[in-house]
Amino acid sequence: MTFYVRTAGLRDLEAVSVLLGETWHATYDGIYGADRVAEITGSWHSVDALKSRLGKLNAEFVVGDDGERIGGMAFAAAAGPDGKTVVLHQLYVHPDCQGSGLGSALLAEIIESFPQADRLRLEVEEANEPAIRFYRARGFAKTGSTANCGAADSGIPAAIYEKPLG
Repeated sequence: MTFYVRTAGLRDLEAVSVLLGETWHATYDGIYGADRVAEITGSWHSVDALKSRLGKLNAEFVVGDDGERIGGMAFAAAAGPDGKTVVLHQLYVHPDCQGSGLGSALLAEIIESFPQADRLRLEVEEANEPAIRFYRARGFAKTGSTANCGAADSGIPAAIYEKPLG
């Protein structure tokens, strides 16, 4: 399978929502339980929630598409007016496609989309060891932690990782 990374469009959102639901259940059911994961994905990964990210200023929303399916997605946005720090809000690859290089291609596209940035920041659940290995292998280092990953009142603890750019 060969995936091509491209900008996400309205017609991709249903497939992205399904991808996120399946990926979250595969990754987080053992950590949070299937009911909590379903609640999160129903809120954070609904088509309406994803739609708000399309066309957002100083942001990039990309998908990995092989012509038949969406195998992964990423969304990042500049933080602050100078755009020097970019926050990677989402980078997910369907379990069937993990290890194919798609995650690296999505990450590279995000980095290339913000030439003014000098730092890329993300939050990752500390129990998600495969994701932590992925990010560490690509030059990210732990710089802190948060009690509310993804939303101000999520109650989901996470590690904060950063990678210098440029």
